[in-house]
Amino acid sequence: MAIRLIAGLGNPGPRYARTRHNIGAAWLQSLAHRFATPLKEQRKFKCLFGRASMLGRDIRLLLPTTYVNLSGEAVGAAAHFYKISPAEILVAYDEVAFAAGTTRLKAGGGHNGHNGIKSVIAGLGGASEFMRLRIGVGHPGRADRMVAYLTGAAMPAAEFEAALDSAWLDEELLGLVLDGNLQQAMNLFHAPPAAATVS
Repeated sequence: MAIRLIAGLGNPGPRYARTRHNIGAAWLQSLAHRFATPLKEQRKFKCLFGRASMLGRDIRLLLPTTYVNLSGEAVGAAAHFYKISPAEILVAYDEVAFAAGTTRLKAGGGHNGHNGIKSVIAGLGGASEFMRLRIGVGHPGRADRMVAYLTGAAMPAAEFEAALDSAWLDEELLGLVLDGNLQQAMNLFHAPPAAATVS
């Protein structure tokens, strides 16, 4: 099923702008910039919202203005208003299971302890079949350090850029994702880099 709504998760305000928990929001903002789409406040959806023409497709971009653990309030409200099914949504967010520089696409699944994804599932009435862009931010090594690791300090610039670079979708890959060719997109995105040839 073709994607009609893309959301990026993060906490509001400059204090959190470059923290690990905000990498999904940063990715969405970079996507909006790439396609010259201003994100304007939409209070009824609790988000910044824009309508983009992306490779000829009509796509809505959503950045919740709630905290991460309430992201579903924005995603659910917009999806309901525009009659967008969960399978037509892509959500970008931070993934502690991967190091910075590793990103994975995934179709459906549980929340795996991510409170933002848990909220999105709740906001969509328990539906979890939305597409995910899981952007690696690394793990602090201990569960009791997780909150401070994700939200307490800015991510080192090199790691932040590596995380965003790993989530770059070129035109071919983005087109596959937007058209709902998810297996083909995942195969292409997750393929190991081609070995360099020596002439």
